Amino acid sequence: MEKLISKFNILTRRAYYFFRYKHSEEVLACKVPKKLGSKGLALIKHFEGFYSKPYLCPAGVATIGYGTTYYANGRKVTLQDPYITEQEASRLLADTLTFYEKAVDDYCTDTLNQNQFDALTSFCYNLGNGNLKVSTLLKKVNKDVNDETIRLEFMKWTRANGKILKGLVTRRAAEADLYFTTL
Repeated sequence: MEKLISKFNILTRRAYYFFRYKHSEEVLACKVPKKLGSKGLALIKHFEGFYSKPYLCPAGVATIGYGTTYYANGRKVTLQDPYITEQEASRLLADTLTFYEKAVDDYCTDTLNQNQFDALTSFCYNLGNGNLKVSTLLKKVNKDVNDETIRLEFMKWTRANGKILKGLVTRRAAEADLYFTTL
């Protein structure tokens, strides 16, 4: 009986490894989701800036804290909303980022390093996951994460309401620099 159990365990392990390594596409659903690192968080906080009271961003959207346009409960930010503290803004940012981290994790290949993930999450947070999903930037990332022309794709996203904004040019350059920074 012991030999039979031992053979069963060996066969089970072999089947697991065959499945795990021969059918990796199916195992991708089991990958551990990535989280934004400290460099990405610092980049987002730097470019969004902290605003305790609601304001209209350059795209004309009501925003509060560190670029937040929706509260954790799904309610849109309005200009009539009360002030928030920096601690509340940081908590709100952390809650909001999980949505964008998941989008980047879902849309991109599993070969991203932390800096690449952080840069793309900042991009996604600023422009929305729909823009990332349809971008040539994403297509190039998924084809070859080290393609140098990815830098140029970041720089295509520097407009708000049809106008090139210096702040977006600077942000996209910083995101591209982070993306290509080796660990």
